[in-house]
Amino acid sequence: MIRRFITLIALLCAVATTVRAQELSALARYEPTRSAIAREGGATRISLGISQPVPFRAYLLADPYRLVIDFREVNFGSNPPAALIRKGGAIKDLRWGRFRPGWSRMVAELSGPMELASAEERTGASPEIRLLLKPVPAAQFRPREGAADSALWDLPQPAAVDRPHRRQDGTRPLRIVLDPGHGGIDPGAEDGGVHEADIVLGFARQLRDALRRAGMSVVMTRDQDVFVPLETRVTVARAAAADLFVSLHADSIAEGRATGATVYRLADHAENEATRKLVQRHDRDDLLAGVDLNGQGDQVAHVLVDLARRETQPRSVRLAQVLAGAIKGEGLHMHKHPVQGANFSVLKSPDIPSVLVELGFLSSPADRKRLADPDWRARMAEAITRGIERWAQSDAAEGRLLRQ
Repeated sequence: MIRRFITLIALLCAVATTVRAQELSALARYEPTRSAIAREGGATRISLGISQPVPFRAYLLADPYRLVIDFREVNFGSNPPAALIRKGGAIKDLRWGRFRPGWSRMVAELSGPMELASAEERTGASPEIRLLLKPVPAAQFRPREGAADSALWDLPQPAAVDRPHRRQDGTRPLRIVLDPGHGGIDPGAEDGGVHEADIVLGFARQLRDALRRAGMSVVMTRDQDVFVPLETRVTVARAAAADLFVSLHADSIAEGRATGATVYRLADHAENEATRKLVQRHDRDDLLAGVDLNGQGDQVAHVLVDLARRETQPRSVRLAQVLAGAIKGEGLHMHKHPVQGANFSVLKSPDIPSVLVELGFLSSPADRKRLADPDWRARMAEAITRGIERWAQSDAAEGRLLRQ
């Protein structure tokens, strides 16, 4: 009897410990029934109901005007941000989601310059984050106020970069950085109930495995559903001393029709209107995820970058051509213009050959079907792998000649 009693007490203690651990470790949950965006006279009140208090900060950015809120991770579930927006209000667009491991972000695009009149968190039985925005003249707008960089917020830090590595010559495994586009707070294109960020991450993992089976070394800019700024993606490639950078996307276009895979290499400008809109949207997605691009500009650095690209750019052009040839050779459907030039930010590394592969367009039902087909995905992964192998062989031969 005593033994049974001790066993029961131990079991109850274990259950209680488990419950307490779950309470302490669980993510805060967004509670839509206690959340709202409402007008208060000329001001706008944002109320976010959450299941437990979290550290947070809020600040403003310009071009476009945005409110950014960072907090320890909050699970927003499948609740759509658009449900909070009222037409004609101060909030034009709203997005939220995981920003990086352990952190979430909400970004509200504003209709004009505002001041953050107050930002507070109410604890107790019904935790809530409350913010008050008031319109101000453009001259009184104060960006970055309240956003002092601190390790507390786990913001992106420049990667430690070793000395430049020598151009690959075939004497060691090729180092490749795969870049699944979008992620976290930035889901990318959405069509037919499919998100671009999910599609390209799944394919990137498949391609990574194919490349490793071929004896190559692979690093991914993200291997989970987190946001990575465009500039950080390039930094990851340089920190990895990559020989090659391949960005993966599956976009959607609102006007006209587009179908099939496309390989992009860097150009000073987009070669057609549809591509120009894709480039604009990629950069805008980064801005709407709360990235601040102020202060990025150095004429001396730009000159040095241009000099470095004189060697790298022809190698990127050849890579794009070889990849398109390998994909065609596999009998996979390609765009009517399979190789195009564009000024995508992720292609601007000065010393790493870089391409962006649009696997297809989510706005095309035929492409969506292909992107979901395991056989098509496997064939595409093998085609890209063979293309990279062919390019690497000829590139290494050229590199050896240049050294002689």
